[in-house]
Amino acid sequence: MDLNYIDINKRLWNQKTEIHYDSDFYDVDSFIKGKDSLNPIEIELLGDIKDKKILHLQCHFGQDTISLSRHGALATGVDFSENAIEKAKKLNEQLETNAKFIQSDVYKLPEILDEQFDIVYTSYGVIGWLPDMKEWAKIINHFLKPKGKFIMVEFHPIVWMFSYDFKKIEFNYKDSNPIIEELEGTYTDRNAKIKEESVSWNHGLSTVINSIIKTGLKIADFKEYNYSPYNCFENTVKVDDQKFKIKGLEDKIPMIYSLKAEK
Repeated sequence: MDLNYIDINKRLWNQKTEIHYDSDFYDVDSFIKGKDSLNPIEIELLGDIKDKKILHLQCHFGQDTISLSRHGALATGVDFSENAIEKAKKLNEQLETNAKFIQSDVYKLPEILDEQFDIVYTSYGVIGWLPDMKEWAKIINHFLKPKGKFIMVEFHPIVWMFSYDFKKIEFNYKDSNPIIEELEGTYTDRNAKIKEESVSWNHGLSTVINSIIKTGLKIADFKEYNYSPYNCFENTVKVDDQKFKIKGLEDKIPMIYSLKAEK
């Protein structure tokens, strides 16, 4: 595509990384002291990962990748942001964990990484930054060993249909043109001094699931959940520990989904 979404979004996420790393949302101090950044949903899906080779796509500054390592996995994290990977490597070195980190666009990863993995993993707010789910699924299949597993937890596409204040339906459910916006602030600090353009896409469940199926993977498990484990949206209400819903839409919309597929 003519739109250079990689450069546009990289500028945005390089800035976001600086703010996210120091935020209460990511709470790096507690993480350094041993707090697990993985949620119960993904921990259950992953199961026993001791000595498993895991490729973590779109890892941001590496907390979940390092948590996978803490659970005994041989984890490799990938992100396109130079700032994120730099912070991930420093955090990994500080904690003396054995995670590895690679700076790369997901679609170009086969050009620089020649390995296969027991598990490919990705989670929360990632696929909306990618334009092509068919190519994404091919990348996943490429890096999986035979009988390997793909595990993802992602925000539900219904959430992305709403305006940011959840007062109206503003965006297409799926397969729209690129959504080009000028964003201010970030989900960890809505008053942060960031004002950058972003390019994103909404992908419906059928688009995601069919892309995975048609690349040859078998769907083994799929679930939808009516809460978010993160308080990262506007107009939320806390209903339980690590469970947030949209005020006025409690129990009316799904907020996340999980998926496990096997090669």
